Amino acid sequence: MAQLKAISASSSISLAFNGPKRDSFTVADKLSFPALGVKSSEVNGRAMVFDCSKATTTTPGGLGYRRQAVQAALSSDQVAKTSPPRGKLNKVVLAYSGGLDTSVIVPWLRENYGCEVVCFTADVGQGIKELDGLEAKAKASGAVQLVVKDLQEEFVKDFIFPCLRAGAIYERKYLLGTSMARPVIAKAMVDVAKEVGADAVAHGCTGKGNDQVRFELTFFALNPELQVVAPWREWDIQGREDAIDYAKKHNVPVPVTKKSIYSRDRNLWHLSHEGDILEDPANEPQKDMYMMSVDPEDAPNEPEYVDIGIEAGIPVSLNGHKLSPATLLSKLNDVGGKHGIGRIDLVENRLVGMKSRGVYETPGGTILFAAVQELESLTLDRETIQEKDRLALKYAELVYAGRWFDPLREAMDAFMEKITETTTGSVRLKLYKGSVSATGRQSANSLYRQDISSFESGDIYNQADAAGFIRLYGLPMRVRAMLEKGI
Repeated sequence: MAQLKAISASSSISLAFNGPKRDSFTVADKLSFPALGVKSSEVNGRAMVFDCSKATTTTPGGLGYRRQAVQAALSSDQVAKTSPPRGKLNKVVLAYSGGLDTSVIVPWLRENYGCEVVCFTADVGQGIKELDGLEAKAKASGAVQLVVKDLQEEFVKDFIFPCLRAGAIYERKYLLGTSMARPVIAKAMVDVAKEVGADAVAHGCTGKGNDQVRFELTFFALNPELQVVAPWREWDIQGREDAIDYAKKHNVPVPVTKKSIYSRDRNLWHLSHEGDILEDPANEPQKDMYMMSVDPEDAPNEPEYVDIGIEAGIPVSLNGHKLSPATLLSKLNDVGGKHGIGRIDLVENRLVGMKSRGVYETPGGTILFAAVQELESLTLDRETIQEKDRLALKYAELVYAGRWFDPLREAMDAFMEKITETTTGSVRLKLYKGSVSATGRQSANSLYRQDISSFESGDIYNQADAAGFIRLYGLPMRVRAMLEKGI
């Protein structure tokens, strides 16, 4: 098993200064520099490790970040001389974004648990801008190490596509974008914890949302021995201003990015928007809020047709070209977004009991859902479709609730895989001003027979047989009516 490349530091001071200088590199470079410590771990995805003991002066960190990193290290070294107020942990793997909240969590963990902090960031397709500059940010916050893993292919192949095959939709609309992303991230965190010898994991989810459940159920399922730290359920920080004050007190550079009025979560499958005016369900979303799709009113005046190839219920090609799962979805996001596809506005029931309002953009996913369902209309019989649709509701509920690694979901997934074995073929879809409509579907396994369905006479179906069928099928209704009339 390949080990993550890291250099242990004997103290917080050596962490800031020891080691030769080198140029930093960003997530955009991760596929091109295997010699710089990029090694794959036992899980899918490429691992990239930044040793924070090597200070750099390149942007965005620069000399200012180096000074602040030294100050943060000195602060943490002084704290380490006293007993941590919440107990002692050795090393914690933190789900890290580089934003204000997770930047503050790094020194808070060191102060309250006397531990080293390994920051972990998963690339699930949120965009390179969100991944840029994380090495400098993690270093300046006092982390000993930053691990970045590209999970995009694993995310689509092993999490999104099984939900797509199952037809899983939560509460009639939600295509489970965030729900599917959390377990793949948490799974990778468990593996990184094993690689670096951590005894705990931590996340920055609030105590009012679903994500805390999704992360922690995955931790429980994959390594019940790991301790879980959830700072938002423990600390006294109540909001953004408190977090900024804490950061300044501990010499952690405050991110200077413009604060969005919305709470957003983005990955390769979707982009969600919550907060601000959306908290009132009566308010219409503002036009400039959307980021993945154009307003359908502004979409092209000419429709676009796409052909989706499907094998055993799983999309494999676009317009005749076979593509990897992540590439296929990415291209459909571009095409669908151009035509205003995949916008939904939903008031949903959160797992923790409250209702919340969210607006979601899922352009590529909406196209794929339509394609798979249209092909199933050819390849599945009535009873199978009805049972599949019934089970899809429970499947979606389990995924939404964070029970990805629950034996029930895994057993249901085996059922979905079995009944879609013959769902192979292609579907042609028409994209036009926010709508997706099927214009053609074909499969070698089609149960549709033109010679039977035609209104013209045929040898297989004798219309006279319908009379006896109707008499037997309607017998219970006829008997009840006879009883009521005294016949």
